[in-house]
This record gives sequence, C-alpha cells and structure tokens, in this order.
Amino acid sequence: MAEKGWTRRETLGGAALFALAVGIPVAAIRMDDAAEGVTDRQRLMLRHVAQTVIPRTATPGAGDIGAHDFVILGLAHGLDGTRAPAAGAALPATMARHLRQDGTLDYLDWLEWQLDSRAQGDFLAATPARRQAAVGAIDAEAFAQADRDAPESPWKKLKALILTAYYTSETGGSRELQYELVPGKWEPDLPFVPGSRAWSSDWTAVEFS
Repeated sequence: MAEKGWTRRETLGGAALFALAVGIPVAAIRMDDAAEGVTDRQRLMLRHVAQTVIPRTATPGAGDIGAHDFVILGLAHGLDGTRAPAAGAALPATMARHLRQDGTLDYLDWLEWQLDSRAQGDFLAATPARRQAAVGAIDAEAFAQADRDAPESPWKKLKALILTAYYTSETGGSRELQYELVPGKWEPDLPFVPGSRAWSSDWTAVEFS
C-alpha cells in the first residue's frame, strides 16, 4: 500500500512554489520548522477539513494527498498574507481571542475552536455527518458575509490554501484536471459537455472557492 501524504516529488514542487511566492531559498524550507506549535490534533483536524473540501471520488481527496501539510507550510511562511498583523480593534471576539502576541492570527487555533464549537463538542469524536455539517456551516457563513467592511473570515484563506495545495499537486494537476504538456493549436470556441474537466494550465485557486 502506498504511503499516504505527499510524494517527495510533490513536496519538492511545493517548496519551489513557496520559494517563488515568499522569496526564500528552497533549502531554507523545512516541514519540521513549519509544524512548530502545531498540535497533532490540529493537523488531524485540518486533514479531515481538507478531505471535506475535496473528497475522494475517482481521484484521491485533498486529505489523501496531504494538502493539510501544504497548508501548515503556507501558514508558517505567511502565504497569501496569513502572517500579516490583524487589525485587532476591528476584529470580532471570535477572531481576537486567537491572536498571537505579535498581532497575527493563529489560523489553526481559530479553526480548531470553530470546528469544536460547530460540532457541539469534540470535532474528531463526532460522526462523519456532523463533521461535514460543521465544515459546511463555517464555509456557508464565510461566503455569505454581506458586510464588506467586516473583517474577512479566516476560512477564506484556509480554503484557498487547501485548493492551491490540491491543484498544484501531481494528483490535482494531472489527474483531477486535464493536463497537456505541449498545447495544441489555438481554438477560441470549444464545445463544453457536462463533466468536462478544467485544464491545469488555465487555473487559479480562486476559481474553485
């Protein structure tokens, strides 16, 4: 049985993405350093969440391929502004309680609290249906936010990182999406049939959120 999680190839590819996005040498990126302060419980919860966002179908789900580890790495290096100081005074209590001493938001601490609250107890001990409902409630609330002046839900960045992790992995980029190494001729108008997969060469994570 193949070991679950990212392959060495995918891990190195993820490191290269971070080097480009964050401007640090690939050699300086270590998962051990990124996971400092992240509990085993938070990592397992994040794996369940990733698998809920992109479940297993004909291809492995996001949790299956280790997207949660990519997210942990992304949070540690501030991908998508996740290490920027939050506007503390303007934050609701549900977010302010999860700020670090340097004013940045601890996304995993926030997510852990949210999941337990929505599951009305221990998220990991809840039934699969209740876990899915908890994640669904967080997602629905985040994307139904009407007040444009209100602080953005941390869930939006977490979900974007999960999607980025999945669709830049070998599984997401070449099996879930269509992939063609050498593009063919230019065709401006192509027929679309239900079930057609998107192309990995024409993608941004935002389109999937």
